[in-house]
Amino acid sequence: MSQAHDHYVVIGNPIEHSKSPAIHTQFALQTQQALSYERLLVPVDGFEGAIKDLIAKGVRGANVTLPFKLDAYQIATDLTPRAHAAGAVNTLKFEGDKILGDNTDGVGLVRDLVVNAGVSLQGSRILLLGAGGAARGVILPLLSELPAELVVANRTVQKAQDLLAHFHGHLVALAASSFEALSGEFDVVINATSASLSDSVPNISSSLLNKQSFAYDMMYGAKPTRFMQWASKQQSTVRDGLGMLIEQAAESFELWRGVRPDTAAVYTWLRSQLDQSS
Repeated sequence: MSQAHDHYVVIGNPIEHSKSPAIHTQFALQTQQALSYERLLVPVDGFEGAIKDLIAKGVRGANVTLPFKLDAYQIATDLTPRAHAAGAVNTLKFEGDKILGDNTDGVGLVRDLVVNAGVSLQGSRILLLGAGGAARGVILPLLSELPAELVVANRTVQKAQDLLAHFHGHLVALAASSFEALSGEFDVVINATSASLSDSVPNISSSLLNKQSFAYDMMYGAKPTRFMQWASKQQSTVRDGLGMLIEQAAESFELWRGVRPDTAAVYTWLRSQLDQSS
């Protein structure tokens, strides 16, 4: 009996830049899953209608990118604990009347750091730059690794304090700071700001890094981001967010299909694609 051909989409606005169709197509080929995956551009005020239309057409699930992650959180009938903690959803699974909302960003980041880059987060001092949605989505998975301390720094301290208020009660020291007030050295520094989009770096001191530090930018591209270039000057190890993108996609794929793809092969393939396009 032939396997049913299931359909999935990634929803966003804009969406033409998304690498998700390429990634999930590679996953499907590798795991011999019969599915199609495409981009769907949705008007900013048209998310709920688009979801109803997808369900009516028998689409099995969706990835959700900007600016719809909060809309996806609202429309979900069931939330995973990590989606609830993130307050945002990037993965939807449609099952009858049920819409399961998950957030795979944080676990994607942690897997890329721990499994792919070999960084030990347990007992470490972690600095998370930024207090927006990208930061909130990764805090719970980072805390699950039991670092010694997690400091969230933002241009306005109040936003960092408000964010951390959702996460008290964990066995990890939590602190909020402005960029300027940061002190001491960190084992891991994660850039969750959008500074790299404007080719800039958050206003932080180079004394926060040393040769043993690991600097991670959630953004990615064919060339090192400005943040990565800055961290390299401090002789820190650097990595961009391409692995996070692939790992969060793999988590979505496993939620939908019940099988985990080999991310290393897809990382090598997509990195070569980026290199060729530069």
